[in-house]
Amino acid sequence: MKELTKAEEQIMQYLWKLEKAFLKDIIEEFPQPRPAYTTISTVVRVLVKKGFIGYETFGKVNQYYPLVSKKVYTRDFMKGMIKSFFNDSVGGFTSFFAKEQDLSLSQLEEMKSLIEEQIQNKKEND
Repeated sequence: MKELTKAEEQIMQYLWKLEKAFLKDIIEEFPQPRPAYTTISTVVRVLVKKGFIGYETFGKVNQYYPLVSKKVYTRDFMKGMIKSFFNDSVGGFTSFFAKEQDLSLSQLEEMKSLIEEQIQNKKEND
């Protein structure tokens, strides 16, 4: 899956939130001062070309919707980041995240609980 630019990702965040939207709806999500209509239109066209967004035409306007879910994009993005920055080591990523994010005890315990839950699920399904 192709990686998104910052501008593309911002538009996808709004579209994931809205689920279906006309260009004007996407533009209204931006804080003031909003980017130009033509700028957003260009980025949306690029996202259509990349296969991230589909659309349905109503007269002269298009209603856009995501073709890639936020969950799938996030999963693939994180896999790529772990591969690129942590030599494909999930342990390296986990260690960096736990140490560098200055997590509280409750946050670390929550992570531990989630990991233990996944370990139990794996044991039950093997």
